[in-house]
Amino acid sequence: MSSTATTQAKDRVIIRFAGDSGDGMQLTGDRFTADSAALGNDLSTLPNFPAEIRAPQGTVPGVSSFQVNFANYDISTPGDEPDVLVAMNPAALAANVKDVRRGGLILVDTEEFTPRNLKKAGYTTDPLSDDTLDSFQVVPIKLTSLAVGAVESFDLGRKNSERSKNMFALGLLSWLYGRPLESTEQFLATKFASKPDIRDANVAALHAGAAYGETCGLFAVRYQVAPAPMPAGTYRQITGNLATAYGLITGANRAGVQLFLGSYPITPASDILHELSKHKSHNVVTFQAEDEISGVSSAIGASFGGSLGVTTTSGPGMSLKSEAIGLAVMTELPLVVVDVQRSGPSTGMPTKTEQADLLQAMFGRNGESPVPVLAAKSPSDCFTTALEACSIAMRYRTPVIMLSDGYLGNGAEPWQVPDLDEIPTIDPHFATAPNAKAADGTDRFLPYRRDPQTLARDYALPGTPGLEHRLGGLEKANEIGSISYVPANHELMVNLRAQKVAGIVREIPDLEVDDPTGDAEVLVLGWGSSYGPITAAVRLAREAGCSIAQTHLRHLNPFPANLDDSGTRSKVCSSSSRRLRSSVACGPDQRAERMPGIRLRASTSRPESSARAGRPVSRAAARALMRAFSTKVVPVSAGAGASLTSDRPTTSTGVPVDSKVRRSSTSFLGLLEANTMRLTGSPPGPRTGPV
Repeated sequence: MSSTATTQAKDRVIIRFAGDSGDGMQLTGDRFTADSAALGNDLSTLPNFPAEIRAPQGTVPGVSSFQVNFANYDISTPGDEPDVLVAMNPAALAANVKDVRRGGLILVDTEEFTPRNLKKAGYTTDPLSDDTLDSFQVVPIKLTSLAVGAVESFDLGRKNSERSKNMFALGLLSWLYGRPLESTEQFLATKFASKPDIRDANVAALHAGAAYGETCGLFAVRYQVAPAPMPAGTYRQITGNLATAYGLITGANRAGVQLFLGSYPITPASDILHELSKHKSHNVVTFQAEDEISGVSSAIGASFGGSLGVTTTSGPGMSLKSEAIGLAVMTELPLVVVDVQRSGPSTGMPTKTEQADLLQAMFGRNGESPVPVLAAKSPSDCFTTALEACSIAMRYRTPVIMLSDGYLGNGAEPWQVPDLDEIPTIDPHFATAPNAKAADGTDRFLPYRRDPQTLARDYALPGTPGLEHRLGGLEKANEIGSISYVPANHELMVNLRAQKVAGIVREIPDLEVDDPTGDAEVLVLGWGSSYGPITAAVRLAREAGCSIAQTHLRHLNPFPANLDDSGTRSKVCSSSSRRLRSSVACGPDQRAERMPGIRLRASTSRPESSARAGRPVSRAAARALMRAFSTKVVPVSAGAGASLTSDRPTTSTGVPVDSKVRRSSTSFLGLLEANTMRLTGSPPGPRTGPV
């Protein structure tokens, strides 16, 4: 029987694959994402792992899921309510059905809905036979049997045969939404090159799923999502952790130094260590340390030897690294600390995302240890942020904290591959000759003589003839570098290091405001991965008639220079160089102080319901804003559309905030092995969806 399904065009679709942690949901979602990226859709993903890794099979705490939002326009989040849920067992249904939009499509493996599995999932009755799912389109499928039958000829045994059901589901969904199968075939051929039976069985299950969709007669409609308008260039799908790794490699490459990573594996930052370990050919050295302290200490030692030292961690690891970061501040050596944030204090919830480490990054050291802090806004932006962190660390001789988070690290979006030749070089300005004269007229080297612009000290690589000097954790005498216990000298050195960090503000571009109408009286300010949900919320509010502006912080210490520190008038400029009207200026009790080390002060006063008397915000707009900021909005960002279609400034270091290059380098990190696609480009069209 051939399919009689008609094809219907859609602007976007949100699909969530859910099952036990061993059901291959992450792989399934990743392959569907890659196929969507190859078709030119804009996309954003949300992998969700169980925090209880060893939770009993078939229970809600052990459910793993992968959500992908793909569209024909720029999107900023993985979406709020899935249009489609693929539930591999009752626990997956129980954990995720509450999020599915009313009328949405739910595909279930009916063979897993046994009394035993229903009980483990917390059901007292079978939701497939009562009225639990009446609000949805439910498609029951004997998924396990169909998958086992598709691979029967390979004699894998029942247990191994059942493992192919994720590929069967992928084939079915690929047919339903017009996704190609070729790239997944190539992936399977590479992944299981040494196991041809497993390879061929998975390919067979993949095609069987597509054939089932074609012949089963269960679907009256197939769906098609057209490519999104994007600038011309070469694109690939990229996760935040992968982008961070590439940014670090590129930073060391442009500085002409070795990249050294000293790191203790910790979720969700471990992937950076895993990726960098693959790139020894790019002058990368990785050291898997036995604990967090040895990891960061080894990185400082590598910087002492002339490398770019990097360490990666998450919340608990940041606590342990704080003393060593202070040592890097004291010795004034370059160090990049990548903090992939996660939820919860202490060990917390290692697989759940959150922007939880801001206090640690800003204030988690003694007051004599100011450190620049940068935060990425999307998975692809992790590349640019890591590159800028490397540039600041090398040129200013200071540790730099880069904040990512679990969603950015594991989430994916399209990334325009830049040309390495168009990324500016980074001058490490190592000292190669004496920089002073002794009293007797002979040459000498002063290790703490500073560059008048950056206040970075001169640094000579160990072993440089004639430039021997002392280095260690005890306070150094100004310029000379010998140990000093003089209070006035300590005060001077502390102030110099603080001024050095504060001076980075000269390289930070001014904040720009997204204010299409030019008369917004409400400004939404965010940082890090809040970019995605804020962008979605602002769009919904505007569509409801609310005049609202948006801006976003990448640099958290120091803040951009045009953040108001007068308390009388906003100094955040719009893209057209307009300033926000004085009526929205914050009072002294409401503003955020720009000085590093000063905590934000929140006002307890009740704001007016409207920024302008006599013109209250419409009830529809208020409802839209509340809906957009509901607890169901994913508190993370992809920001794909913005990064691919809008013009962005560059930092004064020459590092592009968003890549605008139109050609790709054949030598860039060996990325030709990655799945890329070449787009000729098309002008951005009108956005037709909310997020």
